[in-house]
Amino acid sequence: SQFTKLLVPVNLISAPTSDTLCLCLTHTHTPFLTCFNSYLPVCVSGATGSGSSLIHVVRKDEDIYSPILRKLFNESHHIFVGLQTIREDLPSKNKKPQFVSISKSYRSVIRACMEELQQVSILLAIELIWNLCEVLFIDAVPAGSLLLHLLDWVRLHKADVDEKAREVLQSESPVEHHGYWDVVVSYVLQGRLEEARQMLAKQAAQQYADKNMYKLMDNLLSKMPVYNPGSIHTLTEFDVKWRHWHEEVDRCLQDKSFASNVHLELICKILVGDEDTLLEHKELLSTWYHFLVTRLLFAHPTIKPTELHYYAQSCMAMFLDSRSAPETLDSILLAAFDFDIHQVIKDCSIALNNWWFVAHLTDLLDHCKLLQSHNLHFGSNLREFLLLEYASGLFNHHSLWQLAVDYFDHCPEFGRVYLELHIERVPLDTERKALKVLRICEQRQMPEQVRSICKIMAKRALRNNRLGSALSWSIRAKDAAFATLISERFLQDYCTRGTFSDLDLIDNLGPAMLLSDRLTFLVKYHEFHKLYGEKCFTEAAKLLLSLITAKIAPRSFWMTLLTDALPLLEQKEVSQTHPHLSLGLCDITQPYL
Repeated sequence: SQFTKLLVPVNLISAPTSDTLCLCLTHTHTPFLTCFNSYLPVCVSGATGSGSSLIHVVRKDEDIYSPILRKLFNESHHIFVGLQTIREDLPSKNKKPQFVSISKSYRSVIRACMEELQQVSILLAIELIWNLCEVLFIDAVPAGSLLLHLLDWVRLHKADVDEKAREVLQSESPVEHHGYWDVVVSYVLQGRLEEARQMLAKQAAQQYADKNMYKLMDNLLSKMPVYNPGSIHTLTEFDVKWRHWHEEVDRCLQDKSFASNVHLELICKILVGDEDTLLEHKELLSTWYHFLVTRLLFAHPTIKPTELHYYAQSCMAMFLDSRSAPETLDSILLAAFDFDIHQVIKDCSIALNNWWFVAHLTDLLDHCKLLQSHNLHFGSNLREFLLLEYASGLFNHHSLWQLAVDYFDHCPEFGRVYLELHIERVPLDTERKALKVLRICEQRQMPEQVRSICKIMAKRALRNNRLGSALSWSIRAKDAAFATLISERFLQDYCTRGTFSDLDLIDNLGPAMLLSDRLTFLVKYHEFHKLYGEKCFTEAAKLLLSLITAKIAPRSFWMTLLTDALPLLEQKEVSQTHPHLSLGLCDITQPYL
């Protein structure tokens, strides 16, 4: 399977770059190369050597570093998250309009990126495939409406006709412009008969001798029936009406009504669906699937979805050069016309150099309940596998990694495991970024990752002598040993400088001070100094006495505590009002005096 990860014994061959691991896997008698790069898919760009294709040149996917494609990833992320909120218990008929709307939203993002990238071919192909999948799978339109949607599909992806039309109409004499008839014929080929009539009217106004001929053609074009899904007429009634019109056009052709005007006769032949005439104008059709839709429009307008594959195959065979093999895009579109969803996804996974398209399309199709029967050998379903691969790739980017979290969240089987593995590999370049990562882990109840991040940041802060930050991180990590170490550093600094740093933090630790005895001592000792400074000598003496008797101070600090006791013994408030405190301090300090 193209989607199955192979978990077999491997032999290490080489590592082209420091972060790329190349492995030679042997399947039957055919060795081949695969590559694992930080959970990113790689693209095979060619092979080296002769004979057995053992070593392949591999490269990293660079798409995530394109600014415009980053816009695609960011915008589509919002659509993806919105799709996941659609309630599963809603009836399918109620959800279908929402799914179609979401599909159109995805396509609008693709087209916006196409405009900024000036019609990049890969995005054109992606939008073309997605649009067809929307028509056939997501909207799943029936006969009659199907052709209307396919016409919109072709028109959307053959927009050069409008550019040519503008050029012709902006010229001094449109009817004498060399591209005039190409525009008229192109309009007819796309079923845009009203625009064709408007162009022909300009010619008719100057061709007095052929006035009746142009009037006849205008009549034929205006009378062509177009199916209206909202009308009271059934598809059968439309078919009867269309056949009457088709017979009328065919009579005009047989009667040679347009024999004296080669251009009008050509249009008449197109209207009857003459295949030879259509194939003579490949340059205007440009693609076999445009030929397919035009052929259906003028010969089989009530085409059923189940009949599409037959016509698609025959049109591709007629249109393409028999000596050349179909392109990958042709095969993908043909698989779509065959309603083979899994083949479409498989071929796109192989052909495209990142997982964005297949991941999002598969997710949408899965919500439409079109992929329920397709599970993979290693336990995950196809949707989850592709989302995991796509999200894993995002984690390699300095900012897109945050988007990946939501994708992992919506992969119920393996998403949590992937997130735990990847989140630990996010570089904690700044405290702000560390806090983002920490918030993600805390929201998802990932205690091990929370502790790991806090320890890393605490150690980094300690190395930079930022004791307050180090203490804060160690408390969040609930690391008693490290909190003890940092508390001792605070006390050492006090002994050296005679003052405490980060007073606000120490004052507001609250219950967190109970994390370790040394941290408790630090907070209480600072509190003692505050009381002494505020001349609350009795409370200060009580606190100092409790600190000394509790024996939670480091041994190196004992003499400091005894020294702190001496000034209190001289205070009348302590010695006269509370003699028991004075006696207690005297008993403790006596051996050292």
